[in-house]
Amino acid sequence: MKLNTIHTIDCIKGLKKLDNSSIDLIITSPPYNLGNDHHTGTKKHKAYDDNLEEEEYQKWQIQVLEECFRVLKDSGSLIYQHKNRIKLGAQISPYQWIFKTKFTIKQEVVWINRSQNFDKIRFYPFTERVYWLTKSPKTKLINTINKYDVFDWNEWKPVGTRGSHTRAFPEQFVADMLSVFPDAKIVLDPFMGSGTVAKVCQRMNRDFIGFEKDKEFSKLARQRLKEKDLFD
Repeated sequence: MKLNTIHTIDCIKGLKKLDNSSIDLIITSPPYNLGNDHHTGTKKHKAYDDNLEEEEYQKWQIQVLEECFRVLKDSGSLIYQHKNRIKLGAQISPYQWIFKTKFTIKQEVVWINRSQNFDKIRFYPFTERVYWLTKSPKTKLINTINKYDVFDWNEWKPVGTRGSHTRAFPEQFVADMLSVFPDAKIVLDPFMGSGTVAKVCQRMNRDFIGFEKDKEFSKLARQRLKEKDLFD
């Protein structure tokens, strides 16, 4: 599959087009199954059903992770950004499906996400999770950024016309992950959204492959690659 390209395609279909052991690093954030739009916060997701039955959602995520495992090189890593959720009084953790895959869980990082809006009926969730997953338990990173396992990436900004993508994660998140994996030459994001991973890869001279099912966001991501800098 062509490098340095954002392909308008479903994540599973895109992953199946990749060769075994062809990717050095995956950085991604899938829909959370919150019952609203993963990209815009509206009630209906444009491309992915973000209101699946929980069992169906977890099966889908296992399928995604299994394909990610297949395409990663033996030394490769997956940076998988997600969050704990509460449904019907029970807490749901990504560990519930990560444990069902072949991945080794190397570390869980807490992300202090200050971008969230407050509401009037609860203490608004302030943290999300970043899971470092590997094919081999021997895989290491190089902590050149001198970080602990709690990150305060505070750079959420809307992207696109009238802020059409309100959930574009911070550039610094991607830049930090690329920095600690200096030998990662080919980077994949199967849920590319508005293109942050691609844009930072472009800036840091890494090859990338992106999949985005939503035509609007795929177009937006390609436009961002032509920009001089990310949030100019």
